[in-house]
This record gives sequence, C-alpha cells and structure tokens, in this order.
Amino acid sequence: MASTVTSKSSRPGYWQLLRTRGAWTFLLPGFAARQPFAMLTLSIVLLLRHTTGSYGAAGAVAAVTGASMALFAPVGGRLADRHGQRAVLVPGVLVHALSGAALTALALAHAPLWVLFAAAVPTGASVPQIGPMVRARWGVRLHGSPLLATAAAFESVTDELTFVLGPLLATALCTTVTPAAGLLTEAALTLAGGLLFAARRSTQPPVAAVPHARVRHAPALRVPGVRVLVVTFVGIGSVFGGLQVALAAFSESTGEPGLNGVLYGVFAAGNMLSGAVCGAVAWKAAPQRRLVLGHAALALAASSLWTAHSVTVLAGLGLLVGVCVAPALITGYTLVEGLVPDGARTEAFTWLTGAVALGQAAAVTVAGQLEDRLGDGAGFLVSMGGTVLALVTLVSLRSRLAARADGRTVARGVGHRVPVTVD
Repeated sequence: MASTVTSKSSRPGYWQLLRTRGAWTFLLPGFAARQPFAMLTLSIVLLLRHTTGSYGAAGAVAAVTGASMALFAPVGGRLADRHGQRAVLVPGVLVHALSGAALTALALAHAPLWVLFAAAVPTGASVPQIGPMVRARWGVRLHGSPLLATAAAFESVTDELTFVLGPLLATALCTTVTPAAGLLTEAALTLAGGLLFAARRSTQPPVAAVPHARVRHAPALRVPGVRVLVVTFVGIGSVFGGLQVALAAFSESTGEPGLNGVLYGVFAAGNMLSGAVCGAVAWKAAPQRRLVLGHAALALAASSLWTAHSVTVLAGLGLLVGVCVAPALITGYTLVEGLVPDGARTEAFTWLTGAVALGQAAAVTVAGQLEDRLGDGAGFLVSMGGTVLALVTLVSLRSRLAARADGRTVARGVGHRVPVTVD
C-alpha cells in the first residue's frame, strides 16, 4: 500500500473525529466498559501473590486467564460479526462477573492451584472485547474516510488511558483495602460497563445479511498479513506482561508495593501521549515501514529495562518503552483496514487484541518464574526476548503486510473492496 501525503483538509484531526455523528453515544459507554480490562491481570497477580506467596503461581494463573482470552476472543469477534455485538456482550459480561467472583472466592479459600487454573479459564474466555467492537463501530461511521487512521490512533490513546488508570486503581484497592478488592471491582465494573455499552444498539455494525452471490468470507486469520500482525502483537504483549510482574516485584523489593501502580502508570502515560501525537501526524512513510521501524525501537527500549536498579531510572526507561509501544499498535490496527474484508473486521481486531493477551500471558508466566528463582529484575528480560523474536519475524515476513496492487487482499478466494489510503 503506497503512502500519500495528505493535507490538513483531507486528514482531519481529533476535533473533526469527535464531531462524527453518533460517536459520543458509543465512546463514553465504551470507555467505561473497557476500563476493567486494564485491572484484570494485575488484580489476579496481586491477589494470588498474597494468598500463595509466589509470583510464579500468581503469574501462571494470570497467564491462563490471558491465554483463554486470546483463544476465545476471535470466536467472540466472529459471533459479533454474524449475530451483532449485543448478542455476544450481554451473556459474556454476566459470565465474566460470575467467574471473577468465583476465582476471588477460591483464591481466598486457598484452593489448590489446579482449581484456580480451572476458574481462570472462564474468567479469561468471557472478557468482553470492547476495544475491537468500538473500532468496528468507527469503521461503520467512517467508511471510506481518511479519518480512519485518526480513529485508530484515538482508540490506542483511549486504551492506554485505561492502562494509566487501571493499574493505579487495582494497586490502590489491593494494597489499601483488601487483596481481593481489585478483582471484585473489575468484575463489577465489567458487568455495569458492558451492559451499558450493549444498550447502544443504534451504532453497532449491522449484522451481515446472507450474501446473494456465492462469496463467503474466510476467517480473518487466513489472511497472511493478519498472521504476521498476530506475531508482532504477541511481542508487544510480552512488554505488558513482563512489566506487570517485574514492576510488582521491584516495588515490593523497595518496601513500597504501592509504587507499582505509579511505575506502570508512567509506562502507560508514555504510550498514551505517543499515541496522541502519532494520530495527529500525516505520515509520509508507508505503514509497513513504520511498523518495522516502530517495533525495532520498541525492542531496543525494552532491552534496556533489566539494567535499571533505581526508581528514577526505571521510571525513565518505562516512559521510553511506553512511547515506543503506541506507534506499533496504531500502525498494526491501521493495516487491518486494507487487509481484511468488512465482514471479518471485528474478528481481525479481536485476533490482534487476543495476541496481545497471549503475549502478556506467556510473559507473566515466565517473568513470574524468573522473579521467584533469580530476582534482581530478571522478569524484565522477558520483554526483551519477546520483542526481539517478534521483530525477527516481522522483518522476515513484512512483504505479506502489503495489499495487492489492485487493492484486493486474497486469502483462499476471499476478496476485499478497494481500500482508502489513510496514511
């Protein structure tokens, strides 16, 4: 996909985006509904660390939750494309709230680890995919508009704002109220926010009618470029997971566990600010090239984390890593527009979100084991390894991210409309 230079008139900014008709009717409920997601993993880690005394066990249970979400999220996305978002959201948030409460009760009862693993599966599998659903609603509202890239950046900023507030809230609840308060609050907020978002039926993407022609959309994962993006996003997820465990261990080692939320908030703030700038720029470089460069910068920044042994240095490096995350995320989500057919777009977004969760889950597990056995910031090595491995894959397979010259991306007979240039 060739890049073009756009003028201010052809590439409106955030103000024009927020003036899109009907946008606020799903933006505000969407923000409320996605806020709990940023609390989930950290709440589980802090609760299980309290009840089991082990970061390894806590990280393993949190990893099962993340892996379950990664595996089931695309299924939920596919069902939302076929049957409507409300039909998936309402039962999903009910199951999630009940599962989260059950996991909390079992942890406080000091249930065996295998029981906690079993309870973690439905907790993760039922996480509502609000971010992909909001992105799909933008796609309907901005069909064919150059504002699509701005919307992708705006959603990244919104996601990161939740990751500024979520860890702070989870840490405050778990350290000042009770270790169970974070997970219980996450479950309650998911239920309330999810039902509120589901009630905004007027802005949800229409359910695709049965096609008159014999054209059937294959699963989004069968598009080669989506598979490359999935691997890339797994690497990004390793940053989130590695930091959550390593920062918690670092904060505890200093005797100030509440510092964890502040340090993670600094990382997320860097991500949020970078995302805001990224969405306001009319880029000249092609998105494929931007993704490679952005992920290379992320790998380099993440590789420096394990060298930090003071709060000030770690905060600075965490801010730098956060700054490098947003451009890669935004560009990856933007590329989906030119790679995936309309009827599979929510599914494609959930694959990427699930990939982040999968990378986070694996990183939480490995980082927890490293912190238990080695300590001294060993968990930070996970973020370095995950981003470097993803970078090698991205560089090797970057050609698969380009749409065909005629504007059609084919995956075993699946066609796509001519995409609008947004970069």
